[in-house]
Amino acid sequence: MNLLITGGAGFIGSHVVRLFVEAYPNYHVFNLDALTYAGNLQNLSDVEGKPNYTFLKGDITEAAFLEQIFRAHKFEAVIHLAAESHVDRSIAGPMAFVQTNVLGTVNLLEACRRAWAGDYAGKLFYHVSTDEVYGSLGEEGLFTEETPYDPRSPYSASKAASDHFVRAWHHTYGLPVKLSNCSNNYGPNHFPEKLIPLAIHNIKNGKPVPVYGKGENVRDWLYVLDHARAIDSIFHRGRVGETYNVGGVNEWRNLDLVELLCDVIDEKLGREPGSSRKLITFVKDRAGHDARYAIDSSKLMNELGWKPSVTFEEGLRKTVDWYLASEQWLEEVTSGHYRDYYRKQYEER
Repeated sequence: MNLLITGGAGFIGSHVVRLFVEAYPNYHVFNLDALTYAGNLQNLSDVEGKPNYTFLKGDITEAAFLEQIFRAHKFEAVIHLAAESHVDRSIAGPMAFVQTNVLGTVNLLEACRRAWAGDYAGKLFYHVSTDEVYGSLGEEGLFTEETPYDPRSPYSASKAASDHFVRAWHHTYGLPVKLSNCSNNYGPNHFPEKLIPLAIHNIKNGKPVPVYGKGENVRDWLYVLDHARAIDSIFHRGRVGETYNVGGVNEWRNLDLVELLCDVIDEKLGREPGSSRKLITFVKDRAGHDARYAIDSSKLMNELGWKPSVTFEEGLRKTVDWYLASEQWLEEVTSGHYRDYYRKQYEER
């Protein structure tokens, strides 16, 4: 099988690429990535020399380019992860999210439809999305595959639109598709603008750790390697036309999470217990900040036998260990431009 994985140099994508390259030597995995600020080929330095791996630099917003590579490589399946994904950036510049997440997805759907020309035997378009399309929960309840869409940010709206286009191409043209909507991912290789890698980096270096509002927002955290395993299961054994929710069964308030990170890093660096908590700095809340996300993964678990492989505490310790041992990686991705960005973004009240 010639398999195209989009966004494969990013956080989640690099773990998916690695899993498929290593687990399926009879697949040729093509990694398409535009190498924007969050795409980093160092994430895949351990597989770049594998005979069943090829990197393609390009942008999914360029339809002619997609048509060219589909013609050249005759892809039989696509796992679509390429996306603009940071809510704060979507608030500051929504049009980039419309271009990549909506137009880029439609370009890919059309590239598949034209290349496969109605011969869909053995073909698949797998679209990876987010739980943020469902909106915000109160104190009770879980997102299921039947939860109505209610996106609250330009990011989640763009992902909701892309989900709708994928389903439309399935119903209108018969394109074989699968979708999954995941909760917040964490783990190695996460670009340090998101909460956990940003907090680890700042705690280690004695810098303020920004926490929105009062830190009461709740998220369900999913270890990125478990997400890659779920994608593997859905790709190979999920039902065509179906959606699967992927969550960590693991809810944490942002403040409690950051306090736990402070305590874990203090322990690992031999600091006085609790000393890093003084770095926690409450900042102006994000516009339209969703209160709570929580995923019901029972469909995935019951149909495909997937379940998280680590507890949150285990996964968090593995993540902290990786970041503490990867100072060079952090220094190379944390440019001066990025530091200027998040100083402005997380302006203290």
